[in-house]
Amino acid sequence: MRLLHVLLMTLAFFATQAAAQAPGERHIAITLVAESETPRAGEKMTLAFAATPQQGWHGYWKNPGDAGVETTAAWTLPAGVTAGPIQYPVPQRLLISGLMNYVYEGPFAQFVTLTLPGGLAQGTALPVSVKLDYLVCTDQVCVPESQTLTTRLTVGDGAVSLERRAEFDGWRRAMPKPLGSPARFAVADGQVRLAVPYPADSPATDPYFFPLTQGVVDYAAPQRLTREGDMLTIATKASGGAPAMVEGVLAVAPGQGFLVRAAPGTVAVSEGGVGWSLLAALGGAILGGLLLNVMPCVFPILSLKALSLAKSGGEGAKGEALAYTAGVMLVCVALGAVLLALRAGGASVGWAFQLTDPRVILLLLLLMTAIAFNLAGLFELATPGAVNRMAAGGKGGAFGTGALAAFVATPCTGPFMGAAMAATLVLPWWAAMAVFAGLGLGLALPFLAIGFVPALRRMLPKPGAWMATFRHVLALPMFATALALAWVLGRQAGVTGMTLGLGAAIVLATGLWWTGARQARGSAQAWVPGALAAVLALGTLAVVTRAPVQAAAVAGVEPFSEARLAALRAQGKPVFAYFTADWCVTCKVNERAVIDTDAVQDALKRGGVTVLVGDWTDGDRVLGRFIERHNRAGVPLYLWYAKGGGEAEVLPQLLSRDMLTTRAGR
Repeated sequence: MRLLHVLLMTLAFFATQAAAQAPGERHIAITLVAESETPRAGEKMTLAFAATPQQGWHGYWKNPGDAGVETTAAWTLPAGVTAGPIQYPVPQRLLISGLMNYVYEGPFAQFVTLTLPGGLAQGTALPVSVKLDYLVCTDQVCVPESQTLTTRLTVGDGAVSLERRAEFDGWRRAMPKPLGSPARFAVADGQVRLAVPYPADSPATDPYFFPLTQGVVDYAAPQRLTREGDMLTIATKASGGAPAMVEGVLAVAPGQGFLVRAAPGTVAVSEGGVGWSLLAALGGAILGGLLLNVMPCVFPILSLKALSLAKSGGEGAKGEALAYTAGVMLVCVALGAVLLALRAGGASVGWAFQLTDPRVILLLLLLMTAIAFNLAGLFELATPGAVNRMAAGGKGGAFGTGALAAFVATPCTGPFMGAAMAATLVLPWWAAMAVFAGLGLGLALPFLAIGFVPALRRMLPKPGAWMATFRHVLALPMFATALALAWVLGRQAGVTGMTLGLGAAIVLATGLWWTGARQARGSAQAWVPGALAAVLALGTLAVVTRAPVQAAAVAGVEPFSEARLAALRAQGKPVFAYFTADWCVTCKVNERAVIDTDAVQDALKRGGVTVLVGDWTDGDRVLGRFIERHNRAGVPLYLWYAKGGGEAEVLPQLLSRDMLTTRAGR
């Protein structure tokens, strides 16, 4: 199947000429680098294949997974010199159309150990040549490539320059280290369970087992991990084999892992891991959903429903509360199901994935415009399903209000919610769906409490003329939300797209004003102008297209790329990398209140901290996969890399100035 898949992709490449390759051009640039150009006779020395894939292309690990081919090397060496096997750094995961690939999407280096014979005289020339054959692919096509690399060594004292030593030290950090303790595995009931000794106090960010032994693990199946004391247990679907030994790499963080050799043995089935993980994620989702109610685009909707109960005296409160909750949870679960389905198909999407489409942004802009003018009193529509029924009484209106509140709340993440959404990436599908339902329950809790607790309803203000004024005031945050959506539309679809969106909003507002004027005169079928305007405005959805997102030019800030991050880490420089999107409210609050302040910017400059910004507004797949590897399902994500090396510290989703200035001063 692997060879068939690669063959079909390669044929598709040559048939469509989707990525024409000029003579001499390579999709992976490889340089042969010797750690010492003057190795000692009778000793070992290291060569590196320093590789840099083009943007959008990737190379393969030793075990390429469901698709791909391992790199082969044919050496031409002086007499007596021998070359060992290729040593690979910790790979990355790439799921395409249900096939799991073990790849490298950014710069990487492979090692080979050369052994020199003894007795060679000082100054002896050692010409080295190697022919590499490998496969390089995008998400759609594959190309077999070949390169012949040469270098010339001279027998000497084995000296290594400081610059070359730092370069190889950086590459060695990505090489898996020997675990040092025996692991064990068991195959039973269609599952492979692997028990790996790993200290309880050692960090593990999104651990994953990359198998080297083939025919044992279903590569594309999700892996369930549990930690109990000093033992990390991995359970996943078996592919049918039961070898005498299972080998692989346990990745505990991006670019960091351990070589694992597991012998057959007894591995206890741990069901508590999923249970505790689910409970923690569910609690975080409920709390995170509860906090979403204070967002400017959600709070007015909740307030109007509360006022409708106050106006009605609480009649039918329980029914409306249940209908509102049903609307919220249905949308959250539906969005979650679509997200999981897209991810299962190989897409790198996260929470609020739909907001990466400018057409969805335009739809929300029109909806917020209509709601804002309705709250401002420009028009009233009493027809079933119209916008103002979402602010009126009745179970149908409550259900629609809940669905709307859940949909417009998706750009927001905050405390508790980020970790809960990240957990859905590793939990079984049924547990992930429970987390999405928990998010909806948290969002619905305030209105649910008002509906079922009479004491809370009695605390609501008595009906009166003030309610009309308060309703008009609530139009202000909705207008602000519409304005913010117009800005996001401009970032996604360019000035032309934003102009089309604002034009559509003006057409809609004009039609609604005409409808309101006809209502004031008591005209029959007053809703006709508004309906026609809505149809015309929605017609712009067919012509709005995404434009390239241009990163804002900010002094001292660079666009994020894994290549740039790797280069900075190899130099031991401190790095603050953060990932944002124009539609992410939490991201913008952190940037305005913390990151972009003079105090933080001055501290970062004094500390020599390089700031890298990843803009995920358009749902870039490469950024999405990088975010996922850090146990997050979306933005914001804040990573701090300390001076001198070490792994990334994942900062909280709500930042403080002290949090950054303290780290910059270390």
